[in-house]
This record gives sequence, C-alpha cells and structure tokens, in this order.
Amino acid sequence: MSVTDRILGALTTVIRMNDRVEQMAVLMQDQQRRLEALNARVIRLETVLELTLRRDLPRISGADDS
Repeated sequence: MSVTDRILGALTTVIRMNDRVEQMAVLMQDQQRRLEALNARVIRLETVLELTLRRDLPRISGADDS
C-alpha cells in the first residue's frame, strides 16, 4: 500500500465522518425543537394546574380586607 493510497483512504474516512457528523447535528437540532415544545407544554399544564388548584382553595375571610 503506497502513501498515496493511505492518504486517499484517510481523506475518504474523514469525508464519511463529516457526513455522519452533519446528520447527527440535524438530528440534535430536531431533538432540541422537540424538547422545547415539550417544555412549553409542561409549562402550560403547570399553569392550568396552579390556576385550578388556586380556584378550589377556600377563601379566608378578612385576609384581603383592609
């Protein structure tokens, strides 16, 4: 195996790895978007839950009276 063959083999490997890294970057961006969407949904659910629980709490008379 000559030096040229080794260099060409190494370059081919680097090019293949670069393609895989780019594919992984796209997948990671997609996963990040999904996580952000799920995070937004959880925040909305927490808000609804807090508002619902707050509505069901009995009012203490005189607490708001000044």
